[in-house]
Amino acid sequence: MLWEGEGSVREAERRRVPELAGASHAVFVSGGDGEIAPAEVSLRFFTATGELPACGHGTVAALVFLAEQSGRAEYEVTLRAAGRAFAGRATSDEHGRFAEFDPGQVHLEEARVEDYGPVLDALGRHPDDLAADMCLASVGRPRLLVPFDDLSTLAGLRPDYDRLRDACDRLGLLGCYVHSLPSAGGRLAARMFAPSIGVPEDIANANSTACLAARLAQQGLHRISVDMGDSLNRPATITATARETRSGVQIRVGGSASVTEMSWLKLPPAPSAS
Repeated sequence: MLWEGEGSVREAERRRVPELAGASHAVFVSGGDGEIAPAEVSLRFFTATGELPACGHGTVAALVFLAEQSGRAEYEVTLRAAGRAFAGRATSDEHGRFAEFDPGQVHLEEARVEDYGPVLDALGRHPDDLAADMCLASVGRPRLLVPFDDLSTLAGLRPDYDRLRDACDRLGLLGCYVHSLPSAGGRLAARMFAPSIGVPEDIANANSTACLAARLAQQGLHRISVDMGDSLNRPATITATARETRSGVQIRVGGSASVTEMSWLKLPPAPSAS
């Protein structure tokens, strides 16, 4: 993530930051007028292919960074992204900091196999392999939730990324979030494939986990813990809770993280357009 002080970073430079930093995404944090613990900040998210309206694990990273800067055991802030203001908080825990936020309203829609078969084809799976119905879910951009029975099926997936990107582009999808069925205690595993935004597989994806939490809340499960990143040797766990309110289901999603390094990133001159 990058804290933006004086000056500005051009759009093309923002897209170059993830690659230069060796990351899939970059989050740019601005606002606060130099305050150590600002009450409100703005976030923007980029991959190498362009800007995203939201990024869950980028939001967690920003919250943990801001909490560390504040020096407070508990830190709360108003975040602004894609025209929306929402609450975020971070508290100290044994892993560094636990951060959580409100991802906004989740929109769910049943997904017919005949419409989304190309995604399954690109994953190398057949409709008969599904453990339940697929679901189209969105907190900004739609993604496909794809359930399989067991962890071995999940671990054995070897997508054809070119075909998956083409299928997602044609269907207007951010990507597909493939998950196992939850245990009675709400534990499950997931993998997120999003080659259309330049991320073949994501280490962790909080917004898709929020989508799944809303889906499972329809089935009476209101807290989940999702293990991700094992296939990339970068294990992560994301938690999400769902609460019924008068206006609908309210989701809180988050995870633990720590600040491991702080450095200045000097952007080299942009390539010539000629």
